[in-house]
Amino acid sequence: MAANWFRRCNYSALNHAYQLWPWRCFGKIHGMTSSPNLDQMTPEQLRALAAQLLSKVDTMGRESRRDKTVIEQLSHEIAILKRHKFAKRSEQISPAQGSLLDDLLNTDLEAIEAELNALRPEPAATSSRQQPKRAPLPPQFPRTVIRHEPESTQCACGCQLQRIGEDVSEKLDYTPGVFTVEQHVRGKWACRQCETLIQAPVPAQVIDKGIPTAGLLAHVMVAKFADHLPLYRQESLFKQYGIELSRRTMADWMIKCSTLFKPLVERLKTIQLEQPVIQADETTLKVISEDKSTCYMWLYCTGSDSPNENPIPNIVLYDYHNSRAGRCAVDFLDGYDGYLQVDGYQGYEQTQATLVGCWAHARRKFMEAKKGAGSKGSGKADWALNHIQKLYRVETQLKEENAATRYTQRQEKSLPLLNQLETWLTKSAQQVLPKTKLGEAIQYCLNQWHKLIRYTLDGHLTIDNNRAERAIKPFVIGRKNWLFSQTSTGANASAILYSIIETAKANDLNVFEYVTDCLEQLSRPEADIERLLPWQFAKR
Repeated sequence: MAANWFRRCNYSALNHAYQLWPWRCFGKIHGMTSSPNLDQMTPEQLRALAAQLLSKVDTMGRESRRDKTVIEQLSHEIAILKRHKFAKRSEQISPAQGSLLDDLLNTDLEAIEAELNALRPEPAATSSRQQPKRAPLPPQFPRTVIRHEPESTQCACGCQLQRIGEDVSEKLDYTPGVFTVEQHVRGKWACRQCETLIQAPVPAQVIDKGIPTAGLLAHVMVAKFADHLPLYRQESLFKQYGIELSRRTMADWMIKCSTLFKPLVERLKTIQLEQPVIQADETTLKVISEDKSTCYMWLYCTGSDSPNENPIPNIVLYDYHNSRAGRCAVDFLDGYDGYLQVDGYQGYEQTQATLVGCWAHARRKFMEAKKGAGSKGSGKADWALNHIQKLYRVETQLKEENAATRYTQRQEKSLPLLNQLETWLTKSAQQVLPKTKLGEAIQYCLNQWHKLIRYTLDGHLTIDNNRAERAIKPFVIGRKNWLFSQTSTGANASAILYSIIETAKANDLNVFEYVTDCLEQLSRPEADIERLLPWQFAKR
């Protein structure tokens, strides 16, 4: 009966498959040395042949699917490489300009090497070193004489004090575009009768026994941390004015300034942890003295990029760690249980905060899939991008609304769009190969879905984490110029000073004036921290 069924089969198709099969192996198994005649084969032999052919077809199918995945991955990579190599650039550089950039790069590298050599410990000297002498300030700078005299020149014994001399100290001051010298004159008054010496006390100084005023320190600080000008370049600029000021000295100044600013940053942190929403991000940092090759600068921000009617204050704080472990965020947040909007990094899962996803990251993944697929195979990616754009269009309409209105409108307009997108993602996940860029984008959205839709639960939340990414960008730009920090102390100082600068910018303050005033106030014994908060400073 089985033999009759096989005789009724399409022998041409079976023979074609038979020609593709490695018959040496089959013949070896079944004791055949030549191609068998299907009409003469027993039912058992036909079943064995059919089973082997089906197994081969299944194996070839799996290999075909695997090859297709590899082909799509390679096609995506080739498309990206072509884009980098042949796509138009916003700026074209001529060969002459290229050589000029090479010269500048060589100059910068030489300066960095010189800075490293200067920071390396010098070998112990065999002979006693002479005490270094501070170079006098240039005589051409205009001088302002500030006299400090005692409130009374009457001695306790009743005699009149006699002036017997004075102490003169000079400090370099800076106002935008102008260097001046403050000459502090402290008269010495003595009593001829009881030989008592009286002198006015030394006024409060930011740097004890140093030459800089608060204005000069603010200038150096703003130049490096706001204008991204490394200290070795500032050193060369000071030389053009006849001022001998080393980068090591300025680095010490910045560390001392960070110590003064620390109480203000701690107060800002306390206020930040009281807010309902915090956005966070992190980026890499090279620290020479650390054993680890890569350290991290963490960022936490609240509010918006500029002052508005938002009741949440605009605060930007940096936090340095030599690790990207989730424990770093746990330590900074210290039990914070509000909303924390981040990207998909798993380290934030260790915190007690309620995590909110970022649609900008989700959209970015579909954009990568679109670029890799080309114009003909980007249909699904285009659909997802258009749908995400509808979500952003709703947010644009609600930009000026209060939190209550944003919540209501999101429930009405955004949630239906999100439900449609979720249905599409679930269906597409079964149709798209998971290891392709499109498959990875779909899977990312599905894995992060409970976080991605969470922004609809509170009107204070935003659709993405772009606020944090914009806030950390100044640090990234600065890092391209100064490249690294020498020690962890310097990295922590940078975190504090970047926090002050970026918080001032977020509150639309004149950064130079704000930093100068803060340094003058914080150098005094009893500084009013509340008065120095950026939003309080803006009300003056």
